[in-house]
Amino acid sequence: MAASTASFAQLFRLQSPLRAGCRSLHMLAGEPQGPVVKTEIPGPRSKELLGELSSIQQSGSVQLFADYERSLGNYLVDADGNCMLDVYTQISSMPLGYNHPDLLRVLDNPYNVKTMVNRPALGVFPGQDWPKRLNKILTQVAPPGLTQLTTMMCGSCSNENAYKNMFMRYRRQQRGEDVGFTKEEMESCMINQAPGSPNLSILSFQGAFHGRTMGVLSTTHSKAIHKLDVPAFDWPIARFPVYKYPLEENERENAEEDKRCLAMVDDLFEQWKKKGCDVAGITVEPIQAEGGDNPGSPAFFQGLQRIAHKHGAALLIDEVQTGGGPTGKFWCHEHFDLPTAPDVVTFSKKMLMGGYFHKPDLTPNLPYRVFNTWMGDPGKLLLLQEVLKVVRRDELLSVVRAAGDVLYKGLRSLEKEFPNLLSATRGRGTFLAVDAPSGKVRDDLVARLRAKGVQSGGCGEQSIRLRPALIFQEQHAHIFLDIFRQVLKETN
Repeated sequence: MAASTASFAQLFRLQSPLRAGCRSLHMLAGEPQGPVVKTEIPGPRSKELLGELSSIQQSGSVQLFADYERSLGNYLVDADGNCMLDVYTQISSMPLGYNHPDLLRVLDNPYNVKTMVNRPALGVFPGQDWPKRLNKILTQVAPPGLTQLTTMMCGSCSNENAYKNMFMRYRRQQRGEDVGFTKEEMESCMINQAPGSPNLSILSFQGAFHGRTMGVLSTTHSKAIHKLDVPAFDWPIARFPVYKYPLEENERENAEEDKRCLAMVDDLFEQWKKKGCDVAGITVEPIQAEGGDNPGSPAFFQGLQRIAHKHGAALLIDEVQTGGGPTGKFWCHEHFDLPTAPDVVTFSKKMLMGGYFHKPDLTPNLPYRVFNTWMGDPGKLLLLQEVLKVVRRDELLSVVRAAGDVLYKGLRSLEKEFPNLLSATRGRGTFLAVDAPSGKVRDDLVARLRAKGVQSGGCGEQSIRLRPALIFQEQHAHIFLDIFRQVLKETN
């Protein structure tokens, strides 16, 4: 990477602590001062719209209908005029909240409008400015040590195609860099047989979520509803660390848990090799999101990397939910002090488009091996460019750390006040979760938070998760904590 690029990226990683009094820089003009609830949620209009939608598609997952014209900043307004503090932000995918003025101004530029209208097949007919834009925008926030980039549409297809890269790399290592495909390989792959379609696997973890498309679904283990009736690969599944909380009071037990899980990973490599199904790669989230916001320690991830290298496998860190700043660093795996970069880092959500950074040895040596019509979206890249400008200009990683500190301490305080209702506060930055005693209690707490004007979410069997925007500040944290305490007090 060029020196200018490195210095730009360094700004994201070495931001100074939050300046005294700088919070006003991040306030959006006209943002509500707090939630306003006018009807039950969902209200009459949302229910009417749900009836219309349900007549043409399965809509059981719809919670409410939003008025995105009136939503602003950290506040989501629904079709009935209810104004909610949104600490969930479209499943962690709104980096700057709703209707941020810098993003709205992107469409004031006629050139940008044409970029969105003339959406190209990037793998074949990219615009003449595409290389420059990738270098100016995406590669400047690349994880240190990863120089290659593949753009995609979403998180699932990013992981799906990254798995293909890992398989291709593994087979290239086996056959030799300069050895071409045999006639037998060419013919056998067309009928889904070895050696052209080799018997290889990806190791994943209990509780993991890597997407719902066909291949990655075999590495998703968070909810049965995602997987029922869908054929899956027989691939190894390891135990992800299950820690005792608070972490600082259970260091010895948690270190032993790391060792047990790493020993299992190493053993699974040997087991699958004996079965004739080598493990070509490990896929893992820095914090298991859908599976319950389960974190892994730096020692655990350092151990995973050692095991992957030992067996000639690639290590993919799935940063679809954690990438883009919500943990207080731009990439969550930067908290882990890995000796070298992961082999692959996938992204989406707060990055607004999908894709993955990877090492050169994962680049396919022939065209069309990783390919689809769009291969990303130039319009989303324009929006991401503005997001990154705002993140740097407004020191939003510092804002995340400050607000996250308030949230974490506040949740720990609520744990002590309501020990029968809350436990195991965990996470990094504002990427936080806390456990209820059961899924039923969790769902009730989430519903009653919404009734009081706070949009939150659940994950795992009994966890409440927080996924606010990067512009979520200390005052928003206090509003959330005050309302959460009201809900808990009414429950107790």
